[in-house]
Amino acid sequence: MIRAEHIVKSFDGRVVLDDITVEFETGKTNLIIGRSGSGKTVLLKTLVGLHEPDSGDVWYDGVNFTRLGFRERKEIRKDIGMIFQGGALLDSSTVEENVKLPLDLFTAKSEREKMERVNFCLQRVRLENANKLYPAELSGGMIKRVAIARAIVMNPRYLFCDEPNSGLDPQTSIVIDNLIHEITHEYGMTTIINTHDMNSVMEIGEKIVYIHEGRKWWEGTKSEILHAENRELNDFVFASAMAKRAKQVAE
Repeated sequence: MIRAEHIVKSFDGRVVLDDITVEFETGKTNLIIGRSGSGKTVLLKTLVGLHEPDSGDVWYDGVNFTRLGFRERKEIRKDIGMIFQGGALLDSSTVEENVKLPLDLFTAKSEREKMERVNFCLQRVRLENANKLYPAELSGGMIKRVAIARAIVMNPRYLFCDEPNSGLDPQTSIVIDNLIHEITHEYGMTTIINTHDMNSVMEIGEKIVYIHEGRKWWEGTKSEILHAENRELNDFVFASAMAKRAKQVAE
C-alpha cells in the first residue's frame, strides 16, 4: 500500500498539487487520470521521490518515505519498478543488457543467476528470442515489453507506469494493459499507472483517481466512473472518448 497525505507541491509560486490525500491499494492496478497539466505526472514523480513535496508525506507500507534520508530511501527504491513513457532503454545495449542493468547495479548475484532472472522476465513478457536485439530493431510494443521486463527484474513490491501506452496502436495498447494487470496480480504489487487512455481505465482500472487542476477531484472504480455525478470528470471522459474516435476515423 502507498499512501499520500496532504501533498502540496509548487513550482515558481504556482501550486501544482493542492492538498492531495489518496491511498493506492496493494495487488491492484491504481490509475491516475486527468487532463494534460492537471498535475498527475507531478504526483507520480512525488510518490517516487523525484520531486520533494512542499508539505505532506508519502508512506510505503507504514514507512514514511518523505522523512527518510538518502540511504534509507535507497532500500525502498530497490523495491520499486518503473516504466517510463518512452521505454527509456539504452540504445547501445542489447535487450538482455537493458533488462539486466538493475541486477548489475543493485545486487551481488552471479552472472548465471542474473541471466536466469533476465531470461525468466523476458519469457514472462513473451520476448524469449529477443535477447541479442537492440532497441532500434524493436517495435514500439516490444520496447514497452522490454521496459516491463526490466521493471520487474528485481521482483519489486511497487510498480510505477508513466503513460505506458503512449504512441502505441489500440491493439498493442491492450496487450500492454493486460500484461501489466496480469503481473500486478501475479506478484501482488502495488501498481500505479499515470494515463489519459480511457480504454485502460475501462479495461484494467481497479481503482481510479481523477486529478483536476492539481486537486483530487474524484476516486472510485471503473464500474462507478460512467455513473459519477461529477461534471469535470464527465467532461474529461467525454472529451477522451471523442478524441479517441476522431483519431480512429483519421487513421
